[in-house]
Amino acid sequence: MNSRESNVPRARWRARLHEIIFEADTPAGKMFDVILIWVIVLSVFTVMLESVRSLREAHGDILRTIEWGFTLLFTVEYIIRLVCVQKAWRYATSFFGIVDLVAILPTYLSLFLPGGQALLSVRALRLLRVFRVLKLAHHVKEAGVLMRALRAARYKFTVFISAVLTLVVILGSLIYLVEGSPNGFTSIPRSIYWAIVTVTTVGYGDIAPQTNVGQFLAAIAMLLGYAIIAVPTGIVTVELDRASRLEVSTQVCRHCSREGHDADAAHCKFCGAKL
Repeated sequence: MNSRESNVPRARWRARLHEIIFEADTPAGKMFDVILIWVIVLSVFTVMLESVRSLREAHGDILRTIEWGFTLLFTVEYIIRLVCVQKAWRYATSFFGIVDLVAILPTYLSLFLPGGQALLSVRALRLLRVFRVLKLAHHVKEAGVLMRALRAARYKFTVFISAVLTLVVILGSLIYLVEGSPNGFTSIPRSIYWAIVTVTTVGYGDIAPQTNVGQFLAAIAMLLGYAIIAVPTGIVTVELDRASRLEVSTQVCRHCSREGHDADAAHCKFCGAKL
């Protein structure tokens, strides 16, 4: 048997794994997604339980054992994902590839940070495991619609954020000029902080204008905040409506690890490879 013939079963095996792990339009793929969703939820729940001091002191060994079990499962999943794609590095550096790596790294890194002085670092690494919840986006169809909508609206959001930043810089500079250091506005950056808090209708109240002119500016900032707060909601709503009308398949390209292809697509629209 020559090398070409021996590679045929291997290619079929990798293609079958890719279909199960990366696609959800087959019974095996759906079952894999459902099982993995429950594993992710349970792993995040375990991390939350471990953060409760009384539970950690009473059942710390059991929780750590369960956590290591989840970590090993996610490690196997991550390795299989790298094996069944044709360009492993491209997947490893993609958003979901990084999320998959972050889901397993903290537990392994905690082995190299022992001792009381490193306790805070270990705790921070353990908290990172909560980000496993991002892996759920792999398996929720609506997440793809939301991502497409946000991607389509990115230029509108850029213009909107730029306009808001310009507004708060102007308001911050004006309130600094009117109020000054005696009333808590000790610098323009601190005044811009007040403008951001006011325009976004958060209103911490740690600093507030005392003069009549300053309070007038604050009133204008509050009204502007209510006027512009609906803008991003409208942008996302329009793009969500457009994205939801597009029929998109669950197929992921084995060559470039990109998704979001049309339902009737035979080739990847990003790299041209056959789906």
